[in-house]
Amino acid sequence: MRLLVTNDDGVDAPGILTLAKTAAAAGHEVLVSAPATQQSAAGHRLTIIQSLMVRERHLDAAFSAYAVEGSPVDCVRIGRRLSDKPFDFCLSGINDGENVGTALFYSGTAAAAREAAMLNLPSMAISIGVGADEDMRVHLAEQALVIMEYILRRPMPRLTFCNLNGPALHRGEVRPAKIAPISEAYFLDDYEERVNPRGIKYFWLEEGVRYEKPEPGSDLALLMEGHMTVSFVGGFRNHNDLYRPML
Repeated sequence: MRLLVTNDDGVDAPGILTLAKTAAAAGHEVLVSAPATQQSAAGHRLTIIQSLMVRERHLDAAFSAYAVEGSPVDCVRIGRRLSDKPFDFCLSGINDGENVGTALFYSGTAAAAREAAMLNLPSMAISIGVGADEDMRVHLAEQALVIMEYILRRPMPRLTFCNLNGPALHRGEVRPAKIAPISEAYFLDDYEERVNPRGIKYFWLEEGVRYEKPEPGSDLALLMEGHMTVSFVGGFRNHNDLYRPML
């Protein structure tokens, strides 16, 4: 199959190289279209008033690669223009750090997969816990390819993408993958207030990720327990029925 591979950590990140090499080694034709710089937490940003510079990169002989001066969403859209043939699937990752629960609102990794789904290209966002080594990433990439094959036999609904997360554990320690609902637990991080040498106040987001207590059985809770988690993230959702008496 022909695969479009992207991420939000940037074209030089270890995770995207692992993913692309693993997919190519499995016999897939791979094209990498990824941000030229770090774009974590870029969300679904689309560049509309600036040019998008694209430079070819030689990351590995097994696949072609391009660095795009834009967001993950830009990379998916431009990636289609960089190929003379259509893609069968889009893989976004492997992100350095989990993307579960409310992180999906911020994640550029998830946004790239969502954009692909919006463009009628089946897709998967792939993330792993901070501190993962190469073998852990390879294991997750291999699992992603297995899940991809299953999805292609059973297509996802419109505007839906698959969100795969793995803990930063060795192969023998990772607990079985589970399909999980998305947690509503939110981040508990705050900002450190500082003053620069010129006396101007500034703020810096605290290091480390802390969450509210996740719901049992949710993607965040299961990931914390050492499971791989799979969630199928759908399109638009409303709660209009709760307010219909008002109108």
